[in-house]
Amino acid sequence: MDKILRVNTRTNTIRMEDCSEKDKFYGGRAYIARHLLEEVNPMCDPLGRENNLIIAQGLLGDSLVTTAGRCSIGGKSPLTNGVKESNVGGLAGKRMGRLGLKAVLLEDAPEKPDTRVLLVKKDQCELVPTPELKGCVISETFRIVQEKFGKNTGIFCIGPAGEMGMAGASVATLDQTGELVRFAARGGLGAVMGVKGIKAIVFDDAGTPSPPVYDRKALVAANRELVQMLRDDPKTENRREYGTPAIISVCNALGILPTRNFSSGQFEHADAISGETIRDLIIERNGEGKKGVACVQGCVIKCCNVFPDKNGKKIVGTLQYENIGLLGSNCGIGDIDKIAELNNLCNEMGVDAIETGAAIGVAMEAGVFPFGDAEGAKDLINQIGKGTFLGRIIGNGVVVTGKVLNVRRVPATKGQALPAYDPRALKGIGVTYAMSAMGADHTAGNALETAKRINPLGKEDQVEASYRLQVRAAILDSLGVCLFIRPPFVKKPELFARLVNARYGWNWTYSDVQKMGIECLNTEREFNRKAGVSDEQCDVPEFMRCEPLPPNNTVYDIPKEQLNEIWSVQLPEDMF
Repeated sequence: MDKILRVNTRTNTIRMEDCSEKDKFYGGRAYIARHLLEEVNPMCDPLGRENNLIIAQGLLGDSLVTTAGRCSIGGKSPLTNGVKESNVGGLAGKRMGRLGLKAVLLEDAPEKPDTRVLLVKKDQCELVPTPELKGCVISETFRIVQEKFGKNTGIFCIGPAGEMGMAGASVATLDQTGELVRFAARGGLGAVMGVKGIKAIVFDDAGTPSPPVYDRKALVAANRELVQMLRDDPKTENRREYGTPAIISVCNALGILPTRNFSSGQFEHADAISGETIRDLIIERNGEGKKGVACVQGCVIKCCNVFPDKNGKKIVGTLQYENIGLLGSNCGIGDIDKIAELNNLCNEMGVDAIETGAAIGVAMEAGVFPFGDAEGAKDLINQIGKGTFLGRIIGNGVVVTGKVLNVRRVPATKGQALPAYDPRALKGIGVTYAMSAMGADHTAGNALETAKRINPLGKEDQVEASYRLQVRAAILDSLGVCLFIRPPFVKKPELFARLVNARYGWNWTYSDVQKMGIECLNTEREFNRKAGVSDEQCDVPEFMRCEPLPPNNTVYDIPKEQLNEIWSVQLPEDMF
């Protein structure tokens, strides 16, 4: 991965560059942070000419390492007005890596709205006018693009929400089977892609050789060790059997499952939407339903699923915990079939299901529809695609929805909706929400895994734990691997230096890997500071500091002064 592809979306100029000597040490999220700070005006309009959309492959993204191939998409967020990286699986990242690309940069913006496909092949890069794609939903976009450019290509695309510049818009891609639609969902990056007049990016790696590897034998050996550690971990089998919905019962028991616009932490119908129920229905209904599906080639965790209707026909692939929490319990909806339909509608419109579910919950609290009204929720999502006034409000996220509808309980930090973990009963994740440059994003440092060793209702050790989790997340996102390989990371962090060294021939120790993650966080914070969204000015939502959350009846009470101490935490060089 030694090439950078720059595309000026105003002049249609396309330029391939060699990666600089320094940039070669940065991948994925770390590359995005560095590029934003060095080349993008922090005070720019996220949907204006000066912002860039950055697609960056992780350092291990083109390798045989299990879960590798996850790709980072970034830019200045129209939701948070700060740095944003959103990580996604699927096939496109692998195809991009095989073409030798470290990053694709979409720069500037056209004078008038346009609908084009960026086609990237071995010896060809061009912008192809595709007016027939204008207004197409995600599934129709994939169908037309594959018919036009080939089924074996890797594709990133946006839906109607992205074309209309809605801040809740996401970027979609397919897995290698075509069954799973995966999303770089958070932060509104689909809108950034939309204003640049790019409906889809197609990577065709036909005729490209296998990526170079410095020491293939060492890479195979290190990967084999990683795979065995994952297979030995009981969480892997649990995720393969139940997927991420496995934690619905856990989160409900802890009292952190968002219910009726974050007014409670427990949902009376949690069993009906649990991972166990989903698994049983997939087996019972058979047909197109599947469990244990990988989102990238070579993944041994396989935490995805294809959820079928009563006739065995696919409703959505994949149905994940976050989407169930925000579109389901958060909206008072306890019917898993209806939740799956809502999830599929979000996918078709190309909007983040977390942001959209939170916005619908606020709309329900405002009385637009009552809690539990799945048909009303469907109507709101359909209105997003139609671009109605109400649809544009919902499509621009939970903060805009709360302001327009005059709702006080708005679950957001830095302008972005909270994921499905209420920080009043999982206080470590509140540190991440408040202090991460990413805003309310569980993938930036999910404290759920610390709940067994740190009292989730207490204040002690939460700040340090969040910092450790944030450093680790930044490392894994920069390597281009899944966050779920964290068990081997915790047990044997030096293994990740071995993987990098085998791929590139470097002489990194784990200390170098750790420094990469810390530098990434610091660079993101510096961009945000210059953009005017310093973490020192951010906090959990105000209502969470004064409104007790049933059933634990706790508020978020870690003082802001204590939160601000996070960046003085010192980590040993041999620890995550």
